[in-house]
Amino acid sequence: MSKIQVMDHPLIRHKITYIRQEKVGSKEFREIVSEIAALMCYEASRDLKLEKVKIRTPICETYGEELSGKKLAVVPILRAGLGMVDGILKMIPAAKVGHIGLYRDPETYEPVEYYCKLPADCNEREVFVVDPMLATGGSSAAAIQMLKDKGVKYIRFLCIIAAPEGVERMKAEHPDVDLYIGALDDHLNEHKYIVPGLGDAGDRIFGTK
Repeated sequence: MSKIQVMDHPLIRHKITYIRQEKVGSKEFREIVSEIAALMCYEASRDLKLEKVKIRTPICETYGEELSGKKLAVVPILRAGLGMVDGILKMIPAAKVGHIGLYRDPETYEPVEYYCKLPADCNEREVFVVDPMLATGGSSAAAIQMLKDKGVKYIRFLCIIAAPEGVERMKAEHPDVDLYIGALDDHLNEHKYIVPGLGDAGDRIFGTK
């Protein structure tokens, strides 16, 4: 069964509360989403494996630790997921970046694929799939299935705001994928928007309507 971690770090909670406000403009919203992503990456990478290495400091030789095993990749779900990439790359600069493009059909609310480009060795990497919002779970579940179909075995999912409905769908369809959630909200409204949420994350990141 997957791990579901709702963040309790005071900085994450503070920043999420701030960007929920409708008065926050696109520039500030975009910057803070990136900051939240970096903080969430710190939490989501807590159990990455380390190996001992021998190094030389200006004083002497000693032993330290560095990340071992699988390399990392970040895969945003377009377009809103792009807003989280820079924050994660600040924490893990060597990670490669893929992209999955999905849009939600306005009538069925189900995801439709329009783009997928991944690192050639993605199946050998630990992959962080990122999207600010986990609403119905349709797009996220579909994106993760696309990765699994391409042989990716090690997947973590990071979102800033989640609805219970989306979490339940992810648990049902991908019980092997750990979920890292900034804030777990109350429910979805009749238009499948998260309540209280923060509106359309893509529109707020890119200044579109």
